[in-house]
Amino acid sequence: MALVTGASRGIGLEICRQLGAAGYTVVLTARDAGKGARALGLLREEGLDVRFQTLDVTDPAEARRLAVRVDAELGRLDALVNNAAIAIDPRETVASLDPDLLRKTLETNLLGALHCCQAFLPLMQRQGYGRIVNVSSGRGSFSRLGAGGPGYRISKTALNALTVLLADELKDTNVLVNAMTTGWVRTRLGGLRAPRSIAQGAETAVWLAMLPDGGPQGKFFKDREEFPW
Repeated sequence: MALVTGASRGIGLEICRQLGAAGYTVVLTARDAGKGARALGLLREEGLDVRFQTLDVTDPAEARRLAVRVDAELGRLDALVNNAAIAIDPRETVASLDPDLLRKTLETNLLGALHCCQAFLPLMQRQGYGRIVNVSSGRGSFSRLGAGGPGYRISKTALNALTVLLADELKDTNVLVNAMTTGWVRTRLGGLRAPRSIAQGAETAVWLAMLPDGGPQGKFFKDREEFPW
């Protein structure tokens, strides 16, 4: 049983596809009900066991309600993939960045992941098993920080910190928490010039969602290899 946020298109949709193909029952979530329903239809046409639930990750109460529903209807959650994200400041500099843009970006990219971790972690702890995957970005790596999109970069750096902190809290459990970067992928955000396919971008998240017991904890990955924070 897996749940993926921000999954109506792009990387999130492909993560659902690959997890479904691996035999998981997948809960595809999206803020927009119409887009989510269309994505659900595509995956069901492929014969995958996928359900759809609306979820605005910026609303912690909504995340908690969904966790209660998942528990009641499915009884467990094996993998949570925090994919929902926005990028709304590509041409800004730190000097010009509107604080409201930064707040809005953090609400989705950082707090959205936090809300979902807090809502769904109790299910994983109760069953003694879980995999949490935070879809980050190389643009949030301290080794890659540079010009352009400072709000987005800050949000992904903060998501990386959340990953490390939560992983440390869970280090003596079988709930594994890791982050990954898709690389530059041909999505609406990445553009057509990007060298990597959506399937390539999603693959490491799927691998992390299916890690065996004793797998890595609190690490950052690209293409199944550790990536610098």
